[in-house]
Amino acid sequence: MKFTKMHGCGNDYIYINGSLEQIPQEKKPELVRMLSDRHFGVGGDGVIFINPSEEALFEMEMYNGDGSRGEMCGNGIRCVAKYVYDKGLTDQEAFDIISAGQVKHILLQTKDGKAVSARVNMGQPELTAEKIPVRSEKECVVDEEITVQGEIYHMTCVSMGNPHAVVFVEDVQNLQIENVGPYFERHERFPKRINTEFVHVNSRDSIDMRVWERGAGETLACGTGCCASVAACVLNGLTDRKVTVHVPGGAILIEWDQQDDSMYMTGPAVTVFEGEIDVRF
Repeated sequence: MKFTKMHGCGNDYIYINGSLEQIPQEKKPELVRMLSDRHFGVGGDGVIFINPSEEALFEMEMYNGDGSRGEMCGNGIRCVAKYVYDKGLTDQEAFDIISAGQVKHILLQTKDGKAVSARVNMGQPELTAEKIPVRSEKECVVDEEITVQGEIYHMTCVSMGNPHAVVFVEDVQNLQIENVGPYFERHERFPKRINTEFVHVNSRDSIDMRVWERGAGETLACGTGCCASVAACVLNGLTDRKVTVHVPGGAILIEWDQQDDSMYMTGPAVTVFEGEIDVRF
């Protein structure tokens, strides 16, 4: 089976052309776990299948490293766009990609015939608690207390097609994220588990962020998490609407447009290497 390893700000996935590689649907979680293993497989935060689609130019079928299905991945969708352009599957620089029923519009930036970055309309943030989902007595969860492992945190919850809880901290760099992230992820208030962003505000247009992703653990970047973090910053009056989000793997620019209420994400997409692996079921 042929594959391509790609990353967006260090958020790395294994990309498989679903038109060429016919994998039985029931075998995909097992395959994903094997490929994602950084010791015995290719290594990555998960696997993304690039499929044909009737609703958009292509479909992104995304899986987390533990084999669970993911709804949306901001870094992943930029890499899908780069893959199809670089491989000559389209000559368009602006097109739509669908993932779990969500259609996103992508505008590529190219150089010497290759895509180097992309601007994605990530849509409007969902703030209604039951739609995120998060259990709360309030309609929206903004600066709300949550107790995790005996500690009280304040969270703001947002869905960008997948659920996020944003927590503001004084020192994000030295945070022992592995000690708290898993307990947020599986907290009883999150019926579908949660991605948790720990954010430090540097200025009105700059923040630092680390993320614990459900099904993957800490990753070097999370595009939807960057969008959720900026939404949380704005809702709490901490930043303006155009913010550079600094993550361990680089920087992603997020703009929350006041007119159409949509989040626009701009960031790099990089091909690491291509290969072939013997897969047997």
